[in-house]
Amino acid sequence: MVRLVEVNAKNIWDILKLQVSEAQKSFVAPNDLSIIEAYISITGNGHAFPFGIFDEEIPVGFLMVGFDVDDSYENPPQIAYGNYSIWRLMIDEKFQNKGYGRTAMELALDFIRTFPCGKAEYCYLSYEPENEIAKKLYAKYGFIENGEMDDEEVVAVLKL
Repeated sequence: MVRLVEVNAKNIWDILKLQVSEAQKSFVAPNDLSIIEAYISITGNGHAFPFGIFDEEIPVGFLMVGFDVDDSYENPPQIAYGNYSIWRLMIDEKFQNKGYGRTAMELALDFIRTFPCGKAEYCYLSYEPENEIAKKLYAKYGFIENGEMDDEEVVAVLKL
């Protein structure tokens, strides 16, 4: 059974070992940087929810959900204000093409729809323009590009 588990002292080292293939490294930040960004967000009046993606007891990926903006976020897209985001999603290279990305998206959206930080109208995410695999995955869940950019990344939005 695939599930999301909050990053904690027992699983962090296994999550930090997960990585994407060399060809994908320009598309997703490493998990150590993501966990540091979660800490900075939380201490900067923001909200971040870092999760390991586990199949039974085996870590297969990392997911991070965010809400609103924090004190460190420079030039956020307008959609970021008062809305949820799928901030990070990665599946370890050994576990790709087995449906974990799709399942993780479903679990992320289920979590977001509990509105842990309060009600919101949208969930957004961003990805590198050349990451066609991510674009297709997100489109399957109804994410539509809204014309905004988050630095160099395309922003796509889903009405909750």
